[in-house]
Amino acid sequence: MLSTDPKAARANPRRTRLLSALSQYGVLAALILLIVFGALRYTGFMSEYNFSTFLRYNAMFGLISLGMCFVIITGGIDLSVGSVVAMSSVVAALLSPYGAFTALLGAVLAGALIGLLNGWIIAKLNIQPFITTLATLLGARGLALLLARNQGGVGVDTNNTVFTWFGQGDLLRLPVPGVMMIIAFVIGAVALRATPFGRHALAIGGGEDASKLMGLNVSRIKLSVYVLSGALAGLAGLILASQLGAGQPTEGLGWELSAIASVVVGGTLLTGGTGSVWSTLVGAMLLGLIFNILNFENGKGIISLSPYWQSVIRGGFLLLVVVLQSRLARQKGGG
Repeated sequence: MLSTDPKAARANPRRTRLLSALSQYGVLAALILLIVFGALRYTGFMSEYNFSTFLRYNAMFGLISLGMCFVIITGGIDLSVGSVVAMSSVVAALLSPYGAFTALLGAVLAGALIGLLNGWIIAKLNIQPFITTLATLLGARGLALLLARNQGGVGVDTNNTVFTWFGQGDLLRLPVPGVMMIIAFVIGAVALRATPFGRHALAIGGGEDASKLMGLNVSRIKLSVYVLSGALAGLAGLILASQLGAGQPTEGLGWELSAIASVVVGGTLLTGGTGSVWSTLVGAMLLGLIFNILNFENGKGIISLSPYWQSVIRGGFLLLVVVLQSRLARQKGGG
């Protein structure tokens, strides 16, 4: 029986608008509130050193989150990015004696090749993204260990002091990794909203069959987003190796979950078809800021949380946001 109560008729649209606003602006509000909280509670929180360290470290997560954003927008998923970061860090370290630019090119190319493999299998062989990228997650991790020629996780030392500038240097008083991340996000935002590539990616996520009927080259777009995700993971691997002064074949464990969490916290639907590059950046910075605040809180000695809590928090955030997204989807569908 249909309800004729005018109050009930107005309630659903109002609640839908509220949930939509929370999805779009809630993450930014949470980020601002956390910054204010940290500034009031902790000495040195707003210092240039903390800002620089925060941006330098979290740039890697920002880059892989950007690639993941484009993949999820098309309705896919890329579980291989953490392993690709590790493999690319080893490639960069091995190539560092031949020059910083060679190391940069090699790391990005190595990541892009794994992305190309993912995209080809998914787009051409019609294998599910979850299965495909799970397989390349394992393969890239094994390849990282093989390239490092060890099974104990010992890093591959870099032999080029110029190479370390990518991870440890500054440009205009900003950490180089942060500058690289900002440039990548600017390009990504323009690509998503102002180019056919971005519009077609959104269309494919909204409906693949409809996109084919519109004449879009679905396979090519899918291939492109996975290559992009792999290349950005390769760039993150370069930063990792140059920050630590060594390739790290055992690093990157669980980084794919951080990237997924950043994307969905930023409001991008896991079902695809909608998303925002800038909201993804805010989501990545929000997760990074939470861990930054926990480090300050540990320093006060009031609580003591081990690094293992980071995984618990990431998992909790991801679950919470997926539940909220599900509620929003049901509200919009009238369910």
